[in-house]
Amino acid sequence: MVPTSLHTAPAPTLGAWATDRGVRFRLWAPEAERVSLVLDGPDREREERRLDLDPDEPGHWMLHVDGTGPGARYRFRLDDGPPLADPASMAQPDGVHGPSAVVAPTFDWGDQRFVAPTLADSVFYELHVGTFTPEGTFDAAVAHVDRLVDLGVTTMELLPVAQFPGVRNWGYDGVFPFAVQDSYGGLDGLRRLVDAAHQRGLAVCLDVVHNHLGPEGNVLGHYGPYFTDRYRTPWGDALNFDGPASDGVRRYFQESAAFFAVHAHIDAFRLDAVHAIVDSSAHPYVEELTEVLHHHGTARGRPVLVIAESDADDPRLTRPADAGGWGLDGQWNDDFHHALHVSLTGERRGYYADYRPEDLAAAFTGFTHRGRFAPSRGARLGHPHLEVEPARLVVCSANHDQVGNRPCGDRLTAQVDADLARVAAAVVILSPSIPLLFMGDEHAEVAPFPYFVSHTDPDLVAAV
Repeated sequence: MVPTSLHTAPAPTLGAWATDRGVRFRLWAPEAERVSLVLDGPDREREERRLDLDPDEPGHWMLHVDGTGPGARYRFRLDDGPPLADPASMAQPDGVHGPSAVVAPTFDWGDQRFVAPTLADSVFYELHVGTFTPEGTFDAAVAHVDRLVDLGVTTMELLPVAQFPGVRNWGYDGVFPFAVQDSYGGLDGLRRLVDAAHQRGLAVCLDVVHNHLGPEGNVLGHYGPYFTDRYRTPWGDALNFDGPASDGVRRYFQESAAFFAVHAHIDAFRLDAVHAIVDSSAHPYVEELTEVLHHHGTARGRPVLVIAESDADDPRLTRPADAGGWGLDGQWNDDFHHALHVSLTGERRGYYADYRPEDLAAAFTGFTHRGRFAPSRGARLGHPHLEVEPARLVVCSANHDQVGNRPCGDRLTAQVDADLARVAAAVVILSPSIPLLFMGDEHAEVAPFPYFVSHTDPDLVAAV
């Protein structure tokens, strides 16, 4: 049985964690020679208290401060440098440029009787917390839980909620993987939504981004070799998952996901664009992350599902580790969406040039390419011999990427007539794969969902 309090849940090894006596601060900064904690005073004056952390295991620093607790603002100084937010901050109540804050370690959970659905029995509903309701908060979303249950949804999938700059963002510019966006309601707001969902039998999946960080407010490079110039992603510097000191980087990101599994009761994780996580090691990062999350699910008595987004059509992602795979529970099947889109609209621009209407039949049984040449890539795509069973694939007629990355953010329902929109819905729901609805699909929403940010750096806004 899951405890009603988080006192019994294991504390994360990084970040600030409130204890019975005060707060334990722990940091990975392998290149620093001195690390100081800067605690705000009661009236929020900076640097009223400055305390040195002690060296812990190699590369780590730790200090326990009595007499402080949840809500305390703090930063770190490395070798007498400028004060910086905690890379493992669990709250940024003043935004990405402000100090970190200690969170309450406990929550009065009421979800002891909840049993999560298996992947095979799941119906996903992808939503963006900031635009799902007029208020754009976790608490406002609670009012819609019953409606989703009545609709037949089993799993609410949240677009990324890691702290990002400003108050409006898709979520893929997060810079604090442990911290929950303050304008959405922070960690306790997320907990309230998860608890409400669980009490009504609805699971919660969280989209996490481990292939890059956003460009504004990112402090990780100050603390250690989190990034590498050996690879590049479409969104900036790649993360160092296989180079010198990469063990600390891997541990940091794995623990950030585990934090949500343990301390926010998240049931499933969608891993964003794993094809952009470059790792040539014998034990790939994504495989190890999956093992970590599965372990925490076993430990709490509730399985945790791990689902990848990948454009590689690679069946090895969901093959068991003892069969040479990575052991994930499932992955998105973009081939299904693309083949359906081409069939209904006739569009053949960009990656749609790789698909034909007859590919939709193949998409019902798995990936479509299986080693076939893809013109938009100029190369073959997929594996010609290995296959993946449809019950491990998540399919849709729309999602945030396929809508928001269009120049006008227009939905399929705005591109085809009502009859074809009904056909798209039926094809998704009746496929042998796992259906996913994008928020609004249930009533054929036509309002666009364009890409948006609210960065505070004018030059960055202009560049975007």
